[in-house]
Amino acid sequence: MASIFTRLFSAFGGSPSDKPAPGPTADAQEYEGLKIYATPIKEGSQLRLAGRIEKTVDGEVLERQFIRADMFTSADDAIDFSFRKARQIIDQNGASLFSDGVKSRTV
Repeated sequence: MASIFTRLFSAFGGSPSDKPAPGPTADAQEYEGLKIYATPIKEGSQLRLAGRIEKTVDGEVLERQFIRADMFTSADDAIDFSFRKARQIIDQNGASLFSDGVKSRTV
């Protein structure tokens, strides 16, 4: 049974344990007292919208990662829209984004 999955994932250029390829990066931006990082993921010739939001609480960095379905061919567009999405996530969630105190999770 495992060989079926191995062949299936190999046919699409990867295996279940493959990690996403990092894409272009940009300097962090500050927004509402939080740091935003645009970290698009390279998938073939396109880039998937992704990033992380960080908040420092009592000297500990809490992070919230996000990955969305949006794909881009331009690195500049992928970075720009990653920052926009992060600001939208912050605006929609407000203080509850980090209220659980969990060090790292996906939003």
